[in-house]
Amino acid sequence: QVQLVESGGGLVQAGDSLRLSCAASGGTISYYAMGWFRQAPGKEREYVSSITSSGISLYYTDSVKGRFTISRDNAKNTVYLQMDSLKPEDTAVYYCAADRYNLARRVQNDYDYWGQGTQVTVSS
Repeated sequence: QVQLVESGGGLVQAGDSLRLSCAASGGTISYYAMGWFRQAPGKEREYVSSITSSGISLYYTDSVKGRFTISRDNAKNTVYLQMDSLKPEDTAVYYCAADRYNLARRVQNDYDYWGQGTQVTVSS
């Protein structure tokens, strides 16, 4: 059973940067696609970004393209989300998730394991 733990969230000002980490334990995620999702207050959880197991294919939702960068270090069993030029509308709880079938799609039901989330708050 893979466990995922997110870290790196916090309170920042608009225009600042944060790097989220998602550390896996209990198994290797080297063969899994990994995704980042977020849930803002009063809204449904939404897709942010995903990466295939090899790290070659990266995907982003339109609202974060050019500002966020997903990456992974399979040797460290960790996935990252570098968030630059943050906006107040990026405020949310950010979750990482693992997809055993390496699809890296934006479909939440594809993902088998989820972390507990880390809060990101961007003030204007």
